[in-house]
This record gives sequence, structure tokens and C-alpha cells, in this order.
Amino acid sequence: MTRTPSVPETVTIHVPFQLVKRGGSKEMQLPEGAAQARKPDNTLVKALARAFRWKRMLESGEFLSISELAEHEGIAFTYMARVLRLTLLAPDLVEAILDGRRGQKVTLAHIMEPLSIIWSDQRAYLL
Repeated sequence: MTRTPSVPETVTIHVPFQLVKRGGSKEMQLPEGAAQARKPDNTLVKALARAFRWKRMLESGEFLSISELAEHEGIAFTYMARVLRLTLLAPDLVEAILDGRRGQKVTLAHIMEPLSIIWSDQRAYLL
């Protein structure tokens, strides 16, 4: 008769990570080179959706100006103008945001700042 080796009841796994504050929430950041699950930033996704919706409403002629649309939506003209700038982002940056592959610099506050309309400049600045 053979004896099976004893199996420990507790297994300890060490995973190096740090908590990073992002906006109003905390996010777990794994070390460089570790595989990370892709998780889109809901705030960025919502801002992009609004921006492209508002752009479509303006282009369709439903509203004649940003001022008129802002009044209809019940928000400040300046906020709407800043959000509408997101429609000028390079398509691959928009896709990266939607896929959760955005860089560390790509936060809502950061991309709502005035950016170059030249896509290669945007990539260099944000990635």
C-alpha cells in the first residue's frame, strides 16, 4: 500500500500590485509586463458616446448650433464644446479607449484639454 503525500490546507500566492487612485475610484495596477485584463473606463466611454451623439445631432441639422443643442440638453455650452472635441480623436485612440487598452495618460480630464487635430501628435502626446 502506498501513501499519498499530505496536501497543505492553505496555499499562499504573492501577487505584486499597487493601488492607484483614478478619478474617484481606486484601481489595481500590476507590475510592468504582467498580463492585465482589459477594462474600459466607463466615464471615458460615456463621454465618447455623448460626443458622437451630439455631433450626429448637429450634422443632421436637428440643431443649428452648439448653443442651441446645449440649451436643449440642459448643460453648459463650454462643457459641450470640450466634450465635442473628443470626436476629433484618432480612430485608433477611440478604439483603444473602448477596448480598455488606453494608456495611463488617457483620462477624461486629460483628453478634454485642447489636443492637436493631427492624429500622430495625439498618439505621441497620449501614449
